[in-house]
Amino acid sequence: MREILADLIAAAERGEPVAMATVVRTWRSAPRPAGASMLVTTGGEAVGSVSGGCVEGALYDVGHEVLETGQPLFETYGVSDDDAFSVGLTCGGILEVFVERVDAQTWPELPGIAASVAADEPVAVATVVRSVDTEQIGRHLVVRPAAEHGSAVEGTLGSQRFDDTVAADALGLLESGTTGFLHYGPEGERLGEGVDVFVNSMAPAPRMYIFGAIDFSAALCRVGKVLGFRVTVCDAREIFATTRRFPEADEVVVDWPHRWFASEPVDPRKVICVLTLDPKFDVPAL
Repeated sequence: MREILADLIAAAERGEPVAMATVVRTWRSAPRPAGASMLVTTGGEAVGSVSGGCVEGALYDVGHEVLETGQPLFETYGVSDDDAFSVGLTCGGILEVFVERVDAQTWPELPGIAASVAADEPVAVATVVRSVDTEQIGRHLVVRPAAEHGSAVEGTLGSQRFDDTVAADALGLLESGTTGFLHYGPEGERLGEGVDVFVNSMAPAPRMYIFGAIDFSAALCRVGKVLGFRVTVCDAREIFATTRRFPEADEVVVDWPHRWFASEPVDPRKVICVLTLDPKFDVPAL
């Protein structure tokens, strides 16, 4: 959803509904992960991708149907020996895709979601994608971390009990930066069946702090960026701590590592690498 969020907001500001198709679950070698989204606009435009081209044509038609009827649809795309080169995934994977209409009425929380993402604040969106109660399908619950290890929510999935259960589970996924496909009973029972909820976590990139502006740090910085970290290199020696020596780093800080580190919060999505190899820098940091 993150990659098409700007287009969603632009359409909402114009008062134009769009159909949004979101990958909610995958098996085997699916080309796009859960959370990948595609939009179909009333003007006939397709934005984004859910499969790298395999099923976009079929979803384009589904999107127009959802725009016309307003009813969300749950679609499964796979492959078999008979249809390997028709509508399906020639890579052998399986996708489950939820298609819903997005407008000011169905997603009043959308501007707040966009504001959280723009501010680099973690936010998760829980959506009912299948339910024995058809009226429940398509409902959203927006979850954000709150003070004292709680959560702040917008929207509802149908009942306070259901909202509380899903909010707690979504908060756990958000803290680890992962999406999830969760199963509940009709009233939010964790061991129940009948309701499937997709949680799309939009967390800031995990952080990597590298203390020590040495050659090993430069190599680790490159690896960290490939893995998706936001990388900070910190060293008190300004002659070594330069953006020219660490062009891949998101931030290069000239300061004593322990002094700079004292103002930085630590959480489970941060990794700290102490590499200066000089006790007067590394021991205080440790």
